[in-house]
Amino acid sequence: MPELIDRFGRKIEYLRLSVTDRCDFRCFYCIPKGFKDFADNENKLTLDEMVRLVGIFSQMGVSKIRFTGGEPLVRRDIGEMVTRIGALPGVEDLSMSTNASQLAQHAKTMKEAGVSRINVSLDSLKPEVFRQITQGDLNKVIDGLMAAKAAGLHPIKINMVVMRDLNFDEVGDMVDFCLENRFTLRFIETMPIGAAGQEATSRYVSMDELRKLLEARFELEPAKMTGAGPAKYLKVVGGRLKIGFITPMSQHFCEDCNRVRLSSEGTLYLCLGQHDKVELRPLMRQGLSDEELEQAILEAIQAKPEKHEFNSKPEQVVRVMSMTGG
Repeated sequence: MPELIDRFGRKIEYLRLSVTDRCDFRCFYCIPKGFKDFADNENKLTLDEMVRLVGIFSQMGVSKIRFTGGEPLVRRDIGEMVTRIGALPGVEDLSMSTNASQLAQHAKTMKEAGVSRINVSLDSLKPEVFRQITQGDLNKVIDGLMAAKAAGLHPIKINMVVMRDLNFDEVGDMVDFCLENRFTLRFIETMPIGAAGQEATSRYVSMDELRKLLEARFELEPAKMTGAGPAKYLKVVGGRLKIGFITPMSQHFCEDCNRVRLSSEGTLYLCLGQHDKVELRPLMRQGLSDEELEQAILEAIQAKPEKHEFNSKPEQVVRVMSMTGG
């Protein structure tokens, strides 16, 4: 079986699977205000179609699957999907990105289905600021996080998009919260994806600035962290807390990119910050065999661009973040 190696020698072994473009939150940097252009049901991959496609990817060397959205837990068949995908030969690692609003009901089920670790978007610990950012309920997220701890999901990574004049003053509080709960903390720079993301970059804070702020309070040293993502980690000397920095704007990590993204509509996105994509759903529904789909995927990987252009062309990605799952 041919491996997925792009023209720059990068081995693709990580698939981010957006199981739905819908979400029960409305983070202003992700989904534009008033946005209603979500995928129609007939254009979404069925459970069987999604499992079939992931099975083809796993036969070609993809071993790490992350379930994303939108919010993956709003998909009704998510438990069965995780179980079936986790049972596929070659799949070694299942993880999930979630806003945790529904995790209190689903944490135990996800753990039993095979999800080992989760990333939770949490940009503020102040209920009023959290609502301003997400239009959601902070209490539901905290309840979900505690349920995830109780279910044995580990590590639990908190993702905080740091924004000036909004939540920048909460960085220290988030560090304390993660220290107390033994969560891993990751700070993320705003990205100009879609109109909402482009607007949010006016609040941009570089990770260099943030790191200097942390170094004034903590003694930090390099740390290793398992996972297939782009974060660079430090840890607090003498403590358990690991802090990751995701720097798509100030220090891109494209040379090590090992991932592609499959949307709920069966679109294979080859780069978060470029337009390059291949529509796999029509090929499946035209009756192509697994071997023919493999060939289409191989050809697609050869079109994977060398890097994104967030800095030089911040306006070019017009799709909303929830379509591709970040």
